[in-house]
Amino acid sequence: MSTVSAAATPGTVLADAVFPARRVLARDTALVVGGAVLTGLAAQISVPVPGSPVPVTGQTFAALLVGTSLGARRGFLSLALYTLVGMAGVPWFAEGSSGAAMPSFGYVLGMLLAATVVGALARRGGDRGVLRTAGTMAVGSAVTYAVGVPYLALATHISLSEAIAAGFTPFLIGDALKAALAMGALPAAWKLVGRRG
Repeated sequence: MSTVSAAATPGTVLADAVFPARRVLARDTALVVGGAVLTGLAAQISVPVPGSPVPVTGQTFAALLVGTSLGARRGFLSLALYTLVGMAGVPWFAEGSSGAAMPSFGYVLGMLLAATVVGALARRGGDRGVLRTAGTMAVGSAVTYAVGVPYLALATHISLSEAIAAGFTPFLIGDALKAALAMGALPAAWKLVGRRG
């Protein structure tokens, strides 16, 4: 199957178009491990937010990119690997942390779910155009916050409104910038894949 026909096939995600399968298990294993490592590296891009125990990181963007590029199953497995290895003690969560005791751990769990959701949307073409990609990223961010903010409130013993002020509001501008990056990068990658074939 050529790259062009792979890219045009319904249900194809970017990884399938770029890396056509000959040895599916080997390819999928490499993609899952690579996605976990990318997320761990991106988490080290971290800027503290005054008044919040949650920093701004590249972690969320990487998780959404991994889910969108790999699809729901591999995106889930990649973020599950990232989560389990971080819980086991590898310091690759935000700010070089590890374990499940940190107040921002709910965001890690939210990203696990978000990668799965955006991967499913990508299989339906949610990453093929600028507006669709924006919608896909917005849904992924919303899923991350839907888990992360309540977890933050429980872990720090603050009210939900205080958790929203500390763990949601300060990140809206950064999320808009990340969505803008994805809106340009993912549709452009699909065009490049089409030209290669």
